[in-house]
Parts: sequence; structure tokens; C-alpha cells
Amino acid sequence: MIDSTLHHISSRLNEHLRLRGELAEDAVTLSNLVELDGAVAPHIENRLVLFIVNLAREESFSPQHRRMGSPSGEGQPTGYPELQLNLHLMVAAHFPGNYREALKFISAAISFFQGNPVFTRAGSPGLDPSLDKVVLEIQNLNVQDLSNLWGILGGKYLPSILYRVRMIPVDSRAITRITPPIREPITREPMAEDAGP
Repeated sequence: MIDSTLHHISSRLNEHLRLRGELAEDAVTLSNLVELDGAVAPHIENRLVLFIVNLAREESFSPQHRRMGSPSGEGQPTGYPELQLNLHLMVAAHFPGNYREALKFISAAISFFQGNPVFTRAGSPGLDPSLDKVVLEIQNLNVQDLSNLWGILGGKYLPSILYRVRMIPVDSRAITRITPPIREPITREPMAEDAGP
């Protein structure tokens, strides 16, 4: 689900940039900036690069065990709750030797997400069917946090912006138990105190 969500976001952004700039090739890619060996990732030059910098559980969501449908009538399955995730998505402009072009593309990306902060199935038929909507919000970082983040990423700072992609549901569909159906009313034996004086 995470991969399909990010693929959809990057495809929509790419489509917007192609229409706006009449580009002959894709200008957006999902990729790491740096490989594990420290080398620059292939195929990211002269592109906007989208990548995850963090995954976090949505704190305002209070998960509870939930009941799942039981078409067979053989009991009521109960499963683990749906998990609501926030993705922290970096959009970085990697245009070596062409800083002005990098600024142009990061500006275009910001403009696109400002005009399209919410993706729904109605407006985005290609959105994963398990999603109702995807919401993007800009995340501000102070200079120290930004420095720490780029240090972890292992690269030099690029013109970039960080978004929180909110409320991505992850459902394991794991059943933890099945409560058997009640077939007959439960009766209890009368107790002595029920008989009265």
C-alpha cells in the first residue's frame, strides 16, 4: 500500500510537470538519493526525487479490536485494529550544476501540492482502492533538524520540502479469534434466593 500510494503521488506530480513544461521525459522519480555504498543513486540526475524519511503511527487515532464480517455464519471473527500511518515524504530537486533549474522544479512541486493537498478516489481513480483519501501537509524543520536529517541521508543538501502524508491505513486482516454464534437462549437454573419467602 505504501508503494502504491507514493507511486500514485509521484505519477500525478509527473503528469502535472509534463503538461506544464512540455517535458519529453519523466521529471519525477521514487528513489533513494544515496546507495548503501555511498554512491549517488542511478537515474536521479535532473529530476525531482521523492523518498520516505520516516514512518509513524497516527497519534490521534485510537485503535480498537474490531469485528469483521462473517458471511458463513459460523461465528464473529475479531481482528487486530487497522493501523493509521503517517509517511514523511521528502521532495528534493537533484539538478547538479543547475541550481536555478532545481529551484524551478521544487517551486513547481510545491505549487502542485498546494493546489492538490488531498487525493481521493473520486478525483484520483488510480488511488489504491483501500484508501479513502491521502492528505499532504508541509512539515517545517528548523536548521538543526534539517542538518541532522541530511546528515542521516548521507547527502549534501538539495532544494527540498518535507511533507507529512496523513492517514494511510494498513490492515493486516489477521483474525485473532472467532466468537461462536449464540444458537439458543442461555437459561440459568433458579437459585434458592429467587424462590422467595
